[in-house]
Amino acid sequence: MEAEAEARDRGRGNGTGRQPVRSTAEAVRRGEAVSTMEHPLVVGVDGSDGSLAALDWAAEEAARCRIPLRVVHASLWERYEGAVPSFTAERPAEEVTAQHIVVSSEQRARRLFPDVQVHAVTVPYDAVEALLEESHSAVAVVTGCSGRGAVKEFLLGSVSLAVAGRAWCPVVVVRGEERNIKGMSRRIVVGVGEADEAVTAVRFALREAGTRGCEVEAVRAWRSPQQPTDVLSVLDAGPLAYEEQARAVLDDVLEEAVTERSKVSVVRTVVEGSAHRALLGQAGDADLLVLGATRRQDGLGLHLGRVSHTALHRAACPVAVVPHQ
Repeated sequence: MEAEAEARDRGRGNGTGRQPVRSTAEAVRRGEAVSTMEHPLVVGVDGSDGSLAALDWAAEEAARCRIPLRVVHASLWERYEGAVPSFTAERPAEEVTAQHIVVSSEQRARRLFPDVQVHAVTVPYDAVEALLEESHSAVAVVTGCSGRGAVKEFLLGSVSLAVAGRAWCPVVVVRGEERNIKGMSRRIVVGVGEADEAVTAVRFALREAGTRGCEVEAVRAWRSPQQPTDVLSVLDAGPLAYEEQARAVLDDVLEEAVTERSKVSVVRTVVEGSAHRALLGQAGDADLLVLGATRRQDGLGLHLGRVSHTALHRAACPVAVVPHQ
């Protein structure tokens, strides 16, 4: 994860005309330049059950990768009311709530993983704006999923979806079954779509698997077209030709993404059918589903198609959306 954050720093500025939240707050406080600070893993918290699951996942990830954890709570009260003088001794309920969320989240992370460097802050932005700003200097951003029980299968939450579709770094949405969230399957699934974004996603999955000591399953879906639209269909090559074509794409992506130094076991899977159904099926007992995404030419975010949207709303495990830089 750290390598991707360093690559983003070398390759571009933040592109917003504003400094990231952690630059204006932490750098000034510590007297450091942004470029010299160690990139943190950022997790957004709001006190909900979903954000607590995200916090626990992020704390374990930070411990595994040996990187700092930055816990962020967004509160517009800080912007609009925080600077207004108070004429009573009683603290506003919004301030008390924000402080409780930040303090309890930091204590929880430290209790779970004492060796992790944890820094928790309240920032004067709405949740989406705050996490997008954090994404400029983060290794990755982690968010939770809304809802309880059966509702949770469909209720992703506007914050998680907006951040996943616009962040400058990988975004992990912690969702799914408890067994999958806790990483008990020791298996990561990565979707292999278009070449460029697929290579980036596979590399992310390999690095993640390397820290976990688990295997990676690279999945490519294929379908025979209903109407002749390409050379293979015109030649009536049959389904086997499309399957072989899918295997060739999978082989090419893995050849570019996997280095000789990698010791991660990679399983190659080609599935007939729609990509979103194939990935949901293969990720049913996975610890993480990794998907690549390309950035829009207008700079307004990522191309999140049907596969990404379906996975973010329905996957049985946490989902990582990895932008191709």
